[in-house]
Amino acid sequence: MAVDLEGTVLAFARGGASNAQTRGLATAVGVVDALVSQVRAEAGLPVAAVGAYLAGLDLPQEITTFRAAVADLAWAREAPVRLDNDMFALLRTGTDAPDAVAVVCGTGINCVGVRADGRDARFPALGPISGDWGGGSGIAQEALWYAARAEDGRGDPTAFTTLIPRYFGEHDLTAVVEGLHFGRIAHDDLTGLAPVVLAAARDGDPVARSIVDRLGDEIGLLARVALDRLDLHDARVPVVLGGGVLAAEDPGLLARVHDALTPTFPRAELRPTRERPIVGAAALTLADAGADPGAVARARARVAAVASTPVGDAPVR
Repeated sequence: MAVDLEGTVLAFARGGASNAQTRGLATAVGVVDALVSQVRAEAGLPVAAVGAYLAGLDLPQEITTFRAAVADLAWAREAPVRLDNDMFALLRTGTDAPDAVAVVCGTGINCVGVRADGRDARFPALGPISGDWGGGSGIAQEALWYAARAEDGRGDPTAFTTLIPRYFGEHDLTAVVEGLHFGRIAHDDLTGLAPVVLAAARDGDPVARSIVDRLGDEIGLLARVALDRLDLHDARVPVVLGGGVLAAEDPGLLARVHDALTPTFPRAELRPTRERPIVGAAALTLADAGADPGAVARARARVAAVASTPVGDAPVR
């Protein structure tokens, strides 16, 4: 997306996945280069700053490697480039407070915190190898695990033995397991079970409730650790909650997050957001380019409107 210093959206484009961890560095750089080049050409103005906040830039080495890979591209030579993890974009989508925390729970789970003095708190967010659990993928796999054990007698009864086959259009759970094993069902498709888990918990299934409670505890724990690292115990701090699972604003899940967080940090304020992280990325990049606060505020509303439009619709200027 290209935005001028008055906060007007000049160009907008969508592309493929740009996570270097899953797609490879060359593919990720190619996606970013194509998108930046397209909106740069459509905007028709000199570039003052470029911001790329990307999934997969979790470790300092990954940021350094990506920076080196784009250094010789035309737009990277034209203006300063800020590269960082997409969590910072989510955080600034939900708040402009100088002290803040954000937790994402989409396919995976991650957290970041910032302080007014420039310090931040990050997590590697590399999955189970870095101690992570949760996100749509995590709770879906947990639901399937419980369902399989209930089906063969090793576990407690659960509605998942019916709900999961129904979701995949299969006649029973065995067909789902075999479909995953033989590749007829893609493992990535499991993530779509997240709404099923939340709904089952709301309907009173005890197994589903235990999964949602564990997820709420994990989200609250991430936020607590970030706040503690930044010594924000006595501050009124917004905690932005984003990603598909949290954007659903499930009452039971949010209540569990609140209960896990506020006894230790009573002034923390949960702020779920459904807006896309590109809103925060635009705000951060405009600030880097020297735009005034009024322009940044205008850009927030305009970028949010454009990002929510169907593919092919004209930008909102």
